[in-house]
Amino acid sequence: MSGLGRVHSVGLNAFAADVIEIQANISNGLPGFTVSGSADTSLREAKDRVRAAIGNSGAKFPEKKIVVALAPANLPKSGAGFDLPMAISVLIATGQAQTPLLGETVLIGELALDGRVRPVRGVLPLLLGARDAGFRRAVVPIGNVREAALVDGLDIGGADSLSDVVAWLAGDRVLDTVSDTGEAPASTPIPDMTDVVGQPAARHALEVAAAGAHHVLMTGPPGIGKTMLACRLPGILPPLGHDESLEVTAIHSVAGTLPAHRPLIETPPFIAPHHSASITSLLGGGTGLAKPGAVSRAHRGVLFLDECAEMGAKVLDALRQPLEDGVVRVSRRDGTASYPARFQLILAANPCPCAPVNDVDCVCTSIVRRRYLGKLSGPLMDRVDIRVQMEPPGNSALMTEQGEPTDVVGARVAQARAAAQERWREHGWLTNAEVPGSELRRRYRLAADAMRPIESFLGQGRITARGADRALRLAWTLADLRGTQRPDVDDVTQALLYRDRGTGR
Repeated sequence: MSGLGRVHSVGLNAFAADVIEIQANISNGLPGFTVSGSADTSLREAKDRVRAAIGNSGAKFPEKKIVVALAPANLPKSGAGFDLPMAISVLIATGQAQTPLLGETVLIGELALDGRVRPVRGVLPLLLGARDAGFRRAVVPIGNVREAALVDGLDIGGADSLSDVVAWLAGDRVLDTVSDTGEAPASTPIPDMTDVVGQPAARHALEVAAAGAHHVLMTGPPGIGKTMLACRLPGILPPLGHDESLEVTAIHSVAGTLPAHRPLIETPPFIAPHHSASITSLLGGGTGLAKPGAVSRAHRGVLFLDECAEMGAKVLDALRQPLEDGVVRVSRRDGTASYPARFQLILAANPCPCAPVNDVDCVCTSIVRRRYLGKLSGPLMDRVDIRVQMEPPGNSALMTEQGEPTDVVGARVAQARAAAQERWREHGWLTNAEVPGSELRRRYRLAADAMRPIESFLGQGRITARGADRALRLAWTLADLRGTQRPDVDDVTQALLYRDRGTGR
């Protein structure tokens, strides 16, 4: 007995999806099962899962020489998502499965030893790649149906077991299109801005940052409200657009952090790694091709680094490239992985290691204080647009003051964001923070009197050329919040003052 079976699947090369053709050839010879085509360890182990799944699904596993090839052979392939297509290709080669429905179909899924189809990571970017390649149908694990249904233009079928797929190919059953994971639980509410009292300057700075997606550094003694403010930032950010939601969801799907009950991420993510985080955990890493790190999972959202002065200087400086480019590139054994990383960075730090409630009680020398915040290097701080020095509020403010609620602040932010999107629509930029400085200086140059504060700061060496461009972006955001068409000299001056606070750089 000999035969050839062919099916299609999709594999991820970092964040890019590639269509993979899987062929199974069965011939006479010494019984064995060989997998070829740049397969990693988990994929080479698939032969044991495929053998057991076929036998436990009521089909007959051929005791022949079996060679399964995954093409193109030069592309690295990893993961257990090729189990299902490999098993189907073997069954086709032995005449135990039909082929009419496979012409425009991709198969994805991991197999359990009893034949069940287990969910896998990265289904959304995989199916987006399959659709772009011209496929019209996809068979995925039943646990991934909710995520797969986000892709328009594909007929999705959810399989619970290998025997379900075989019966579907024979025309004996219809695959499920609804996940069996039950009702989605209620989302965790975001704390309200009303809770933050006694810090009007810091509240306004965070509002400006939200309106233009600017980076922020907050310094001040412990317990003053730095973390409280940062945790409430997602509540005043506008919801993600459809394309943004798909992009963010795809990243979390690859990272394995996508909630099964809520596959579409519609609100800006909030990622807050511990201050002991490594460069690998922030930027991404792993063997073979790098997996997404915290900066990618925070794409179109917020990356909050609390106690940032406790982090290593090299860890913090590793953020400079993604802050500038909006993309993180990590090289590993099998190549360079590129992931989107257009996040909003929020830094929070104490002014010194001892961090007393009252600064007069500090026992740190000036050298110790300078060294403590010195981990925030000049090149990194040059990319931070807003620096806020927070002071302890008075007793009366804590007892009587009540801040504006999130919905009121969020409405102003949404209006400012809408104005910016309308202005930059023809260029494809979504926020003021994304606009290149060359465009602001050439096509959107301000009046001569509005530019004088920047010229003065440049002449005094108080800002760099990059800092001048970032101050211009911040000035446009301040103008959007005021509802004016262009920034004036007051907006530019305030933008420069926001950059001139905090660490003193």
